[in-house]
Amino acid sequence: MAGLALGSHVSVAGGVSRSFERAEYYGCEVMQIFVKNNNRWRSPPLRDEEVERFAAERKRTGIWPVLAHNTYLVNLASADSAIRERSVACTVDELERCHRLGLPWLVLHPGAHGGAGPARGIERIAAAVGRVLDRTPHITTRLLFETTAGAGTLLGATAAELAAILAAVDADERTGVCLDTCHIFAAGYELRSADGYEATWTEFDTRIGLERIPALHLNDSLKPRGSRRDRHAHIGEGEIGEAGFERLMTDPRLRTIPKILETPKEGDADLRNLARLRRLAGIE
Repeated sequence: MAGLALGSHVSVAGGVSRSFERAEYYGCEVMQIFVKNNNRWRSPPLRDEEVERFAAERKRTGIWPVLAHNTYLVNLASADSAIRERSVACTVDELERCHRLGLPWLVLHPGAHGGAGPARGIERIAAAVGRVLDRTPHITTRLLFETTAGAGTLLGATAAELAAILAAVDADERTGVCLDTCHIFAAGYELRSADGYEATWTEFDTRIGLERIPALHLNDSLKPRGSRRDRHAHIGEGEIGEAGFERLMTDPRLRTIPKILETPKEGDADLRNLARLRRLAGIE
């Protein structure tokens, strides 16, 4: 299992430090958390003692790296200036929380342009992210734009669109991409066949560079390829199937990249999904 960098998004109920015992139970090597309530603009600040417990639990378990995912309310591409302002403030706050916890990455959705068109949406994202970065010059936590399924006016469904966002933001040392398998499959990328899989990774490497994709979300897709519908399924039980994940888990280019499950959480589903991924990697 060494070197697989495999884990899940885990609950922080009771405090962010509690996430480690849950990740430990599932056998995670890495994990992803929320650093505040994911459905509220504001949350109480992190207490010093909780930050200290987080550091102690990190040392005890050896689970690292830990990614954060930002609040779902954030839309840096919104046509509503009030929402953009709240999104900027919220992202600054989450970067500050990540900084206190020593986290390397904060994953965020690029946003939805609301009918203004991709070009205008990307302009808004670049301006908003510029403000975020200007307010946090002391922070090394990088923003990772997550690939999307492309439903409605969501931006970030293609490598080309993500490359345009990164170019507009123009802060290579502070930004990157988190690739979600369900999202890119629903957006039209192929992962099942050998040729399709290789073509997908070649496009992302050519347009973005694998060095700028330091994290992956592993989710099967309930909906067909190209459906643009973001519906996660258990590994091997959706439209991508085991073949696509076997290719991914045995791809030497991706072996050490942190891989985070965001599959449905009922019962001990994470145990089953992680075990399946290890089996597909050739590790029982």
